[in-house]
Amino acid sequence: MAQIITMPRLSDTMTEGVVATWLKKVGDTIKTGDILAEIETDKATMEFESFYDGVLLHIGIQEGQSAPVDSLLAIIGKSGEDISILLTSGSSAEAKEEKAEETKTSSSSPVDIPAGVKVVTMPRLSDTMTTGTVATWLKKVGDAVKEGDILAEIETDKATMEFESFNAGTLLYIGIQEGESAPVDAVLAILGPAGTDVSQIAANYKVGAVVEAPRVEEKAISQVETTNNQQQTTNNTDRIFASPLAKKIAHDKGINLSQVTGSGENGRIVKSDIENFTPSIASTAQPVSEAMNTVSNVKPFVPAGEVFKEEITNSQMRKTIARRLSESKFTAPHYYLTIELDMDNAIASRNMINGLPETKVSFNDMVIKASAMALKKHPQVNSQWREDAMVINHHVNIGVAVAVEDGLMVPVLKFTDQMSLTQIGANVKDLAGKAKSKKIQPAEMEGSTFTISNLGMFGIQSFTSIINQPNSAILSVGAIIEKPVVKNGQIVVGNTMTVTLACDHRTVDGATGAQFLQTFKAFMENPVTMLA
Repeated sequence: MAQIITMPRLSDTMTEGVVATWLKKVGDTIKTGDILAEIETDKATMEFESFYDGVLLHIGIQEGQSAPVDSLLAIIGKSGEDISILLTSGSSAEAKEEKAEETKTSSSSPVDIPAGVKVVTMPRLSDTMTTGTVATWLKKVGDAVKEGDILAEIETDKATMEFESFNAGTLLYIGIQEGESAPVDAVLAILGPAGTDVSQIAANYKVGAVVEAPRVEEKAISQVETTNNQQQTTNNTDRIFASPLAKKIAHDKGINLSQVTGSGENGRIVKSDIENFTPSIASTAQPVSEAMNTVSNVKPFVPAGEVFKEEITNSQMRKTIARRLSESKFTAPHYYLTIELDMDNAIASRNMINGLPETKVSFNDMVIKASAMALKKHPQVNSQWREDAMVINHHVNIGVAVAVEDGLMVPVLKFTDQMSLTQIGANVKDLAGKAKSKKIQPAEMEGSTFTISNLGMFGIQSFTSIINQPNSAILSVGAIIEKPVVKNGQIVVGNTMTVTLACDHRTVDGATGAQFLQTFKAFMENPVTMLA
């Protein structure tokens, strides 16, 4: 079914946007995450990505044209689909919406907002977000706030994200305390000149009221560029500044922007930086070091012989994990295939590779590389189930399960089959560090076609995992164990590793899963074949 894409609200003061550039044209095939267009707001030019797969059937706003927020921007659907009804209903819906807006405005008596005061509401940080939880306030009432300062960390249904201020002023009011949840558009904070009385504003702004809060699409948040007439950087050193064209070329080439040094103004990455970039181990971004040194919480004192219980409120992430895993377990018919690998050659190869200067490869990197190459040979394992069709992915995006304090995250290595072992290692460290320090963006956790969960570092010899839907399979990796094995009729000491493949029987038959594991085994037991 065709989907209507409207002009998004990409800043808190945005009322209309200008389409600077269309990066797709009518008839082009669109995938989730593809950049559709560059849109100019009143504050910056941002890349706007698609949340849907399909074909671009209609463009409603041409390059250079401006249109109000929620205007018909494009329609995505199946090739040849009739969209005449959507075009008619879309325009009529806009008219009804405008009329309803006028009625609402005329029937209500809005609060008189003093000059310079801005109401900040709970933003929509993902396409499925309906409520958010304030994990941490990084500013307190009375603090001076600059544009680009991080106000708070907000838990969505997908991740914990930093929320930055679009305005400068003094933090006059906090509407949602740490640990509290509230619907999208609830009053989060009020900024303005120091000493301004905002008690009436706080009391009269309710959920559902017409406010100027940003309803920011998840993908746009991760790609925001704070550029005006001249490019400026903020105090947040984790942010990467790059031109839209440089981002697109880097995306097409599979280049990690954190590894590129910008030659533009204030270190901004431009087209020539991407074209002249040569991957090197020394240039890879280091993972966030503080994430690796987590400090355990002090446990309460419990006298011996007393019953003690502790109730911990479920975070948005924990609720989402529970819901998604339950849906997967009870909707996908799981079955499991287990195989034992001879790791002697893998150990010798890894020692040889790591003997090279400035080179570090882990066994997990080798597992990821072998999986990616095996998926190219058995694309049905790299599939997704839909009620109307089976989707075979010919690109390989591997999700790597990472344990974090609040639960489990699955950062995604895009186009894994095109990466070398050292590139895989650098990217995994970078993404894992971001995940553990809550710096990871939703875009970096989307689009996986296959998942790997490795508990070998904890000494777990064998286990099974629940499929990370919409993937059709997940590989569970155990520890390398030294034990007696039989080789050439003799009992010798060998190193083995057990892996278990969980498959969705709707898409992956037993023989298909077994063939995948045979290919994976061949790569792991002869690592030199992965370098060809």
